[in-house]
Amino acid sequence: MEGKWLIADRDLNEREGLKWLLKSSSIPVSTILLASNYQDFIVTFEKESPDIILLELDMVRSDNWSSLKELVQIYQPILLVTSAEATFEKARLAIDLQALELLIKPFSATKVKSAYQKATKVLDKKQDTKASPHLHFNNDLSYEALFISEGSVSEDYKMAAFKIENTNKLAVLYSFLTDYPFREIHGVFPLHDKVVLLFKEACKNSKEQCQKAMRKWEEEFSDTLAIVVRNNKSPQESLNEKFLETQKMLEFTYYRGYRQIVEFKYTPEWIHIDPFLAPPEQRVWVDMLSNHDIEGIKRWLYDEFLQLEDPYPDPGLVRIRLTSILAQIRRFMKTNDLDEQQNYEKEYRYIFHSILYDSVLYRSVQNLILFVQKLFLVAGSNPQMFKQDLIERGIAFIESHFANRDLKLEDVAKYVDRNPSYFSHLLISKTGRGFTDILSGIRMKEAKRYLLETSKPIKEIALLIGFHNPNYFSRIFKEIVGVSPREFRMNKKR
Repeated sequence: MEGKWLIADRDLNEREGLKWLLKSSSIPVSTILLASNYQDFIVTFEKESPDIILLELDMVRSDNWSSLKELVQIYQPILLVTSAEATFEKARLAIDLQALELLIKPFSATKVKSAYQKATKVLDKKQDTKASPHLHFNNDLSYEALFISEGSVSEDYKMAAFKIENTNKLAVLYSFLTDYPFREIHGVFPLHDKVVLLFKEACKNSKEQCQKAMRKWEEEFSDTLAIVVRNNKSPQESLNEKFLETQKMLEFTYYRGYRQIVEFKYTPEWIHIDPFLAPPEQRVWVDMLSNHDIEGIKRWLYDEFLQLEDPYPDPGLVRIRLTSILAQIRRFMKTNDLDEQQNYEKEYRYIFHSILYDSVLYRSVQNLILFVQKLFLVAGSNPQMFKQDLIERGIAFIESHFANRDLKLEDVAKYVDRNPSYFSHLLISKTGRGFTDILSGIRMKEAKRYLLETSKPIKEIALLIGFHNPNYFSRIFKEIVGVSPREFRMNKKR
C-alpha cells in the first residue's frame, strides 16, 4: 500500500541521497516530501500528516524536544531517525520517540533500504488493521467469557498472553499475531495492553510456537514483548479464572523485565512485605543522606530490590516501599531548600511517577539513584547557596530516634548545633508545637501502625516506640486518640 514519506535532513546531499534510495527501491510511495530545517519539518509534518518520517535527530534542539514528542504522539507516524553521533544519548532519544530504527551516518545503502522495508511492512499492517479489524474467535466464545465468570466452557483451552511495553503499537502486534501461522489456534483477543491467544486443548507445543513468534517479531520490530503461557489442564475453571491467573503472572515483568517467555502451571501468589520503612531503616536513610553516602544508598537499594527471587512480593507493596524511601529523600530536599528549586521539584515528581507506574522495577531504582546523586552534587557544590533548615533537620532526627526512651530536647538541639531554648523557640514558631507534642505525635502514629498491622502485646508496643511505662503509654494514647490502645485495635478489627 502506498504511503506518504517525509525526509528531513539539513545536508542537501544526504537528503537527496535518501530520496533517491527510496525512489529506486520497489517500495510503493505516493509522495516524498523534503525538509531542510526543523521549522520546515514541523510545518510540513502538521500540514501533510505523512505516514512515514525519516528525521535527522541532530536538527532538533533541546527546547523543541517536548513539542516534537507531542506531535509524534498525536499523529503517530512510523518514525525512522538518523544521526551523525553513535552515542547512547542519541539511542535514548530514538527510544524516547519510539522510533522504529536509528540510522548512523555515514549511511549504508543496505541498512537504509532494510529500514525502508521494515517501515513499509509496519505501515501495511497498520492500514490493514484500520481497514478490516478482523476478530479471530469462534462463535462459542466472546470477550465476555474472559471478563465474566460464567462457569466452565465446553473445551479446556490453553492460554497465552503477549504483553507489549509500548501500548501505542498494540494494533501492530495484534495484526502481526493474527497473520502469524499459529497451529491449533482457537482465538486472538486484543485488549488494552496485551493480546490473549487461546490454543485448542490438543495443542502440545503452544510455548514453542510463542517463542518462534517472539523471535519473528523481534526480527521485524524493535518493541519489547513479554509472554506468559498457561498450559495446565483445568476444565473445572472458567475462562475468566484462567485469564485472571494469566494476567497476574504477567506482572512478573515488574521484576524480570521484558524479552522473555514464562510458562506456569500454578496460580502465582505474592508474598507480603512491610511496605513502610521501620524506624531502624529510617535512621539508616537519614544517616546515608546526611553523609551523602551514595555508595551506601546503592548497596541498600540493590540488596533490597534487585536481589528478589520467586516467590516475589506484591508489586503494589514494593511501590509503596519505594515511596516510603522517597519520603526520606523529600525530607533531605526540604532540609537543603532543594524543594524550592523548580527543576529539582519537577524531577522529584517524575521519580514519584516512575515509582507508581513504571513497568519494570530496576528502572525505578536506577532513577532513584541518579536523582539522589544529582541532589548530592548540588547540595555539596555550594554550601552557602543552600542553607540548612534547622527545623526540618530537627524533626527528621526526632522521626529517626523516637524509639529512644531517653530522647530529650537537648539531644535534638545538639544535633542541629543550637541552644536548646533557642531551638525550642524556633520549633514552636514554625510548627506551632513543642518538642514533647511532636515526639508524642510521631510515637502515636507508630503505635497505631503496630496496633493495626501486628498482634504484638500493648506492653511490647509501648517499649518499641520509646515509652518506659506501658501504663503511661496507654494514658497518653487515650488523651491523644480518644480511646485506649486496646479499644483502638478492637474497633479497627470490627
